Amino acid sequence: MQVCRFCETPVSDDKPAEFICNNRKCAGRRRSSKRLFRLLFSIGTETRVMNVVAFDRAAQVIFGCSAQEFFDFSIQHPCAVKIASKVLVGELLKVTLNTPKRGKAEHLRMTNIVPMSSDFEPVIETLRKVDWS
Repeated sequence: MQVCRFCETPVSDDKPAEFICNNRKCAGRRRSSKRLFRLLFSIGTETRVMNVVAFDRAAQVIFGCSAQEFFDFSIQHPCAVKIASKVLVGELLKVTLNTPKRGKAEHLRMTNIVPMSSDFEPVIETLRKVDWS
């Protein structure tokens, strides 16, 4: 997901590197964008399975890199996203879930993530070990 570097308002992917941000905080100034994680996970508890969202700070714990670094890696290796999702299946994580701050959001938020396995490896480290030839 691309956002304004200053106010973090979502920006469409077709915007140029510098663009005019129309958010009130930016007041129509020229800004650059950055990438953030916004990931949808299905997590299971003892009693149910639910969909939750992990945003940038929480997702970086799992991925071990910034969203921009993962994006650049996936450009070089198009299968990286699919492999990343498979790597995470069955991973045991202790997560803190919070309700959304905005009323229209539909998923709980993962705000704190702690891997439960002592041999947990961030996604990017696993992907770097894949033989891409």
